[in-house]
Amino acid sequence: MKKYIPTLLILFTLIGVLIGIYISRATSHAIIIPSGVSKVDELIKLVHGCYVDSTSMEDIIEKTMPKILTELDPHSTYIPAKDLEATNADLKGSFSGIGIKFLIEEDTVHVTDIIRGGPSEQVGLMPGDRIVTINDTLFVGKICTNDEAMKRLKGPKNTNVKLGIHRWGEKELLHFNITRGDIPVRSIEAAYIIDNRWGYIQVERFAENTFAEFIISLAKFLRDRCEGLIIDVRGNGGGYLGVALQMANEFLSSSDMIVYTEGDHQPRATEYANGRGSFQSIPLVILTDESSASASEILAGTIQDNDRGTIIGRRTFGKGLVQQPFQFNDGSAVRLTVARYYTPSGRCIQKPYTKGDNEEYAMDILNRYERGEFFSEDSIHQNDSIVYKTRLGRTVYGGGGIMPDIFVSSDTSDITSYISQAVSKGLIRQYTFRYSDAHRKELSQFKNYETLLAHLKQQNILDSFTNYAAEKGLKARYWQLQRSKKRLEQSLYANIIYNTLGMLEHVRYINTFDTTVLKAVEVLESGNAFPKLTDADSRPTESEE
Repeated sequence: MKKYIPTLLILFTLIGVLIGIYISRATSHAIIIPSGVSKVDELIKLVHGCYVDSTSMEDIIEKTMPKILTELDPHSTYIPAKDLEATNADLKGSFSGIGIKFLIEEDTVHVTDIIRGGPSEQVGLMPGDRIVTINDTLFVGKICTNDEAMKRLKGPKNTNVKLGIHRWGEKELLHFNITRGDIPVRSIEAAYIIDNRWGYIQVERFAENTFAEFIISLAKFLRDRCEGLIIDVRGNGGGYLGVALQMANEFLSSSDMIVYTEGDHQPRATEYANGRGSFQSIPLVILTDESSASASEILAGTIQDNDRGTIIGRRTFGKGLVQQPFQFNDGSAVRLTVARYYTPSGRCIQKPYTKGDNEEYAMDILNRYERGEFFSEDSIHQNDSIVYKTRLGRTVYGGGGIMPDIFVSSDTSDITSYISQAVSKGLIRQYTFRYSDAHRKELSQFKNYETLLAHLKQQNILDSFTNYAAEKGLKARYWQLQRSKKRLEQSLYANIIYNTLGMLEHVRYINTFDTTVLKAVEVLESGNAFPKLTDADSRPTESEE
């Protein structure tokens, strides 16, 4: 019997191998998924039910959603539930909080401004206060970040937060119990009359309350008998389409087209002025730059195409896509591009993009800068084949933002490495905050930028700053200071004016040397705010012959 054992072992081994091969073949056949089933849905089920390790499908989906939308266009976005409230805050009319503006200096929260009518003003918080404790817990040092401060100070309406405040001149901490309330989000913080003739409005965003603020400002201008308007949307990234339509309606005649939108699943929808606008004949200038986008471009585009006013500044961003929000049950949301918008001449001003390559799209403004577009109108390259005509027959272009009627370059002739480093290292901001804080009682007697500026010019601010910067490791050469002296002084004065008097007086001061605003005033004074047809515009283009 022993002599058969090796033979039996070989036989059993072969049988085992054959069984293994059979089982392997049986289990290696793919499971056929029925037709008509969503591949994405089925993949999620497979991973959830069959994957070798335990997985969190929620985490996978959160990471996958943005990547899917990236394949569509640069403006379709996914917003996680935890970020939705903060993302929407700028466009909502208000948020719940304590009503302060602050910055972090030396690992401490410094109150820079108190929002009028807010809870902090009611209990007596003041600019210059330092927040040392929040709800009896020390809040200084490494934990003191902007995000963490926002998280602790914001909260549901009618909830309480207790602050321990260090105030200049007080030996002991002051304690304040503050009930959180609705804090208005203002879109217009600077609206005033220039030279007793021209109304100036700086519109920061197109939000829920923007049109109401806009109309209030215009009503004050009418009361003060202003003779023309300057609307500044430089740096305005857009917002609600409807708000831009309301604002444009104030300046256009009955049946003037404002904009139309259209997409594969969105039939064409055209918006016209209703003729009830109160400012249909007042001279008008719109100021734009490379950060003016979306709703800002709709406003500028309809004014330009209807030959209703003059666009001054630099070429706009070039966003011609319309997003619609869709919210999921878990509180997250998608802003999906559903249509393109077109100005009255028929142009879509959306700049080119490659699907799936948002990095290239984001670098466009930097590429414009490097091409010299900010400094020379001749450096601007638009697609000459995408030509349109305004109501009067003036030539305008699509496919790359709104080109202004009057180009104003960005002047960098006085910028040196010294002032660049002073800005990038935050030294100007740090110094001016410290100066404002140390001289707050003295500076509080000044009620407008003119009187405060006259005082500052007697204080050797520039010398004081250069000494401060040197202590921080930034030393200046004589030629650098001479070349950048005027710009550096203007930056120092502007920051102190803002810290002391707020945004309106800050903007009023800045506008006294802002070349784009000065050009707008020049155009209004010349009586040429309404564009006129030129011989060059009247000639037919190749495509029209």
